[in-house]
Amino acid sequence: MAGSENMTGKNIRYAVGLMSGTSVDGIDAAAVEISGKPGSGELAVRLLAFDNQPFPPDVRKVIFELFDPAKATIDRVGLMNVRLGELYADGAFAVIRKANLAPENVAFIGSHGQTIYHAPESGFTVQIGEGSVIAARTGIPCVSDFRPADMAVGGQGAPLVPFTEYLLYRETDRTLLLQNIGGIGNITVIPADAGPDEVYAFDTGPGNMLIDGLMSRISAGTMTMDDGGRFAAKGRVHAELLNRLQQDEYYRLSPPKSTGRERFGSAYVDQLLAWQRELALSDEDLIATVTRLTAWSIADAYRRFVQERHPADCLIAGGGGSYNPVLMAALREEMAAKGAPVPVITQEEIGGNSDAKEAIAFALLADCTMAGLPGNLPSVTGASRLAVLGKISLP
Repeated sequence: MAGSENMTGKNIRYAVGLMSGTSVDGIDAAAVEISGKPGSGELAVRLLAFDNQPFPPDVRKVIFELFDPAKATIDRVGLMNVRLGELYADGAFAVIRKANLAPENVAFIGSHGQTIYHAPESGFTVQIGEGSVIAARTGIPCVSDFRPADMAVGGQGAPLVPFTEYLLYRETDRTLLLQNIGGIGNITVIPADAGPDEVYAFDTGPGNMLIDGLMSRISAGTMTMDDGGRFAAKGRVHAELLNRLQQDEYYRLSPPKSTGRERFGSAYVDQLLAWQRELALSDEDLIATVTRLTAWSIADAYRRFVQERHPADCLIAGGGGSYNPVLMAALREEMAAKGAPVPVITQEEIGGNSDAKEAIAFALLADCTMAGLPGNLPSVTGASRLAVLGKISLP
């Protein structure tokens, strides 16, 4: 039962985390068992079940249209906010069943929502997927809209997952890099024996976003990703184009920093296709080049902003990109270049789950919110102080 005691007297609660990211693949749902004090070093989490519900094609199409502010009229945003709330509720029910739980056993849901616009330089962000709808449909309290509380005190509102990575992954004798390769790539640096104020993180640049965007355009929408890196494996990296892409000013910006489709979205894909025509590149060479860019951007971020301060002992990669063998091979090469090589492994190699990692994180962040505890790391987001994140919707 939610809130029960186990044999050691530790408080046990069951929760669901929901996540849909910049790739807009669908809804990731994780049912977890949490024990120990929220937000503390005593915390332990066990994944009970994971489920992914792909977005219906019409929903995915509209979400991509809403990334364009000119098309994101208030009526369209409002309708999709409610529609996604319904779909997230369905996702929660699916993973609850998969975990052999009943809704009344679940203490709370943490839902990140779907980001349609993120503008930290202007102090605002928009995630949709109405928490009140999720709570009403499931009968379970729902924490949603996590980012604004951090932004209200001067933060970027992202990344937020590093707080949970610090709780779960820190080690006394090794400095770890946790690299998520979703639509956007982001890195968390956890120095050996670090306190929470010593952790830092930032977005490294495009993860799968450019690859996915190009695959969709090249295939006229029949493919949404380079499955298994098959296109990239057939191509060759074009040195001139790679050099052009490496000149983007984002890579030189000092952390804290975050990015998204506003920089690396549809307009950027248009530019890539124009350069493809100019340079007479095959589709395979184009995909190989942007795949290498993602690997380079991660290694460049480490060398530029991390290596001198905290030489790393290991990089642990997760997210959808970690399933792309061409991307992972390129990342291992890049992290071995220019001296002081850093071993690269995946979440699965340490018993984790790349697909579920971020959904689990939002269950843990909701755990803090429900306890009235802060869930941000000012050293990561640039906030002026700690903040309790999210809004609680009661059924």
